[in-house]
Amino acid sequence: MNLAQAFRLLPDPGHPPSVALVGSGGKTTALFQLARCLNALDQRPVIVSATAHLHVDQIRLADSHLTGEKAADFARLEEGLDGVVLVTGPVGGDRTTGLDQPAVHWLHDFCQAHGLPLLIEADGSRQRPLKAPADSPASSAWDEPPIPDFVDLVVVVTGLSGLGQPISGEYVHRPEIFARLAGQAMGTTISPAALVRVLIHSSGGLKNIPSHARRLALLNQAGTPELQAQAKWMAADLLAAFHSVVIASLNQSQVHAVYEPVAGIILAGGEARRFGQPKQLLEFRGQPFVRAVAQTALASRLSPVVVVTGANADAVEAALHNLPITVARNPNWQTGQSSSIKAGLQAVERLSSQRLAPETSSLTVSQETAGAAIFLLADQPQVTSTVIQALTEKHAQSLVPILAPLVDGQRANPVLFDCVTFPDLSSLSGDVGGRAIFSKHVVDYLPWQDESLLLDVDTPEDLQKLKMQE
Repeated sequence: MNLAQAFRLLPDPGHPPSVALVGSGGKTTALFQLARCLNALDQRPVIVSATAHLHVDQIRLADSHLTGEKAADFARLEEGLDGVVLVTGPVGGDRTTGLDQPAVHWLHDFCQAHGLPLLIEADGSRQRPLKAPADSPASSAWDEPPIPDFVDLVVVVTGLSGLGQPISGEYVHRPEIFARLAGQAMGTTISPAALVRVLIHSSGGLKNIPSHARRLALLNQAGTPELQAQAKWMAADLLAAFHSVVIASLNQSQVHAVYEPVAGIILAGGEARRFGQPKQLLEFRGQPFVRAVAQTALASRLSPVVVVTGANADAVEAALHNLPITVARNPNWQTGQSSSIKAGLQAVERLSSQRLAPETSSLTVSQETAGAAIFLLADQPQVTSTVIQALTEKHAQSLVPILAPLVDGQRANPVLFDCVTFPDLSSLSGDVGGRAIFSKHVVDYLPWQDESLLLDVDTPEDLQKLKMQE
């Protein structure tokens, strides 16, 4: 998995992305690695620029370099566009100067007109792994970090090599401000929790991000299993303020994992005609099937959890009383499972999964769709959090479109579908499930040693088998 895939940026000349990178601990490396990935995807030129300083040594990372002080100086940009093109202000000493607001807006308009991605380094960190933004406006008259208001995606980079180090100028750019945002004293050890507090603070990692932009936290320098484990722990809390969290070791060109909200969609709308009574309300370990499945989904940190009801909706919904789930009634449940799949996905898209970041009551994250959805069946209350979490973790490491458990050579439930499959799932019709789109996408399997996943309750005999496993 490369950075373009991890950031979910695909070639689209009709809507070319505009991306700003801020923070510390690998911004420039991420900037040019992302540019190379996007250029390789469809061979179109990629424009790279900066509203902050770049060191002259970084110019060699581009295929060509154009400088100017105002928009008119860049009129020759169309001549011989190829590869990765760096556009900056003039070089002074060992640094380039950042573009001012009129120039960077002109560059954005140029890229939009020509269908070209625009990547902007919008911060400086004096090569420290960690930093805090300045309190006062920068000398360029932009408040720091100087993020243009038109960007679609802001990537907040942080270097994990700063973990376990003291809050000092050796490891942190502006350590006094960092300490204040982290709620710690100068010289104390930087813990994962302290770094999270800085990254989700409105005057820290979230500073100046446009309200419409997607937010992504890039936890770089995760070169050891210990740092990757710490980053995974951080990701769970960072998703309160970011749409996604990417864990990487960019000096090794490695992306280890991408963490995004994963929805749980419980299909509980069937009539259970063969069984003779609502299966959703049968008991498993002292509670209705549907409630047991919903509690497992919640315990697995799926978010949001949507229960699709249909037949016997009032009774099924009553069994979910007081659970923090969303009910989606499917009025077309009689037409087959595809209508329930669509109802569940529509509910996930409507929810927006708003999360408030601590200390930032005015800043919310709005995620129109989850990064993936796990479909759970109401007649499989024996499914455990362990297998659900294993599916989400394997998906985070690959972003594979479809992922299912494999038990004794047989595909089992539940099945995870990446968001790239949602349009195909939403176009299903009739009494078919997600298996109908397996031929359209890459399918991967998670080997699993639990034969109970192969059992769903269709008959009284199946119920007896399940009771024996309680």
